[in-house]
Amino acid sequence: MAPLEGVSDTVFRQIIVSTAKPDLFFTEFTSADGLLSRGSDAVSENLLFSPPEAPIIAQIWGNNPDVMYEAAKLVAGRGFAGIDINMGCPDKTVMKNGCGASLIDTPETAASVIRAVKNGIRDAGTTLPVSVKTRLGTRSRVTDTWIPFLLGQEIDALTVHGRTAREMSNVPAHWDDIGRAVRIRDRMGVRTNIIGNGDIRDARRALEMYGRYQVDGVMIGRGIFQNLWAFDRSPAPHQGTPRELIRIMERHVTLFAETWGSRKSYAILKKFYKLYIHGFHGASDWRVRFMATTTPAEALALLSELSSEL
Repeated sequence: MAPLEGVSDTVFRQIIVSTAKPDLFFTEFTSADGLLSRGSDAVSENLLFSPPEAPIIAQIWGNNPDVMYEAAKLVAGRGFAGIDINMGCPDKTVMKNGCGASLIDTPETAASVIRAVKNGIRDAGTTLPVSVKTRLGTRSRVTDTWIPFLLGQEIDALTVHGRTAREMSNVPAHWDDIGRAVRIRDRMGVRTNIIGNGDIRDARRALEMYGRYQVDGVMIGRGIFQNLWAFDRSPAPHQGTPRELIRIMERHVTLFAETWGSRKSYAILKKFYKLYIHGFHGASDWRVRFMATTTPAEALALLSELSSEL
């Protein structure tokens, strides 16, 4: 499951564990600078996870090798299965500061960041895989230069999102380029695992792309908003009934309140309401009512009312 900012926190990951668990989770996008700042307590909450979520990879981002070294050293002792470096975020603010997908245009900095993370893990007295998540380029695709450059850095895994930063998620993912990355890896004779990402709705589609493009793994991101059982590999993937989805939504709201209290905005939960409230007569009207709630308590009271009508 992809690292999704404001979505893939420990609460939602626990919900996914209860429906259809992926082989591997990633944390939310976590700022290395933030981990070392005065506000580190709040930033560190991105790295919170429970035992059922393991194995899980911590994803960090930044462009200062010294900061990335310290962040990796800090994260290495927290029980993660590896550390992933974000080199693909297309957010304009992130890129303006030379981070995320901007590192594609500054390969020397990218190499320094990778070395720093490896050194931070080593100096923490442990051994962990180091991976990178990237895109095909910033404005245009540079697959044939950027991918071999990254593979030359001796990373353990490389997740390739099949779009440029400029394309955001507005065009179909270029899976042919992801397949090209696999062929480049094979020609180079390196052992880096290639993970493909982009337009994957469910496990069935993931397995199709796995076979077609010979990747080592497939990452699902926004597809989780189409079906909570996106990772169900059975021939007939489960589709939750309205009543079942409402029960899961109740658990989600309750767990969010128990985990975060007032430390995180209730508005975060509203991103998920369309995922739960659909497939029955009047669902759109109920969503409007839920979007007007302002606290978990209000949402739970409304859920009780909705449950009695389903």
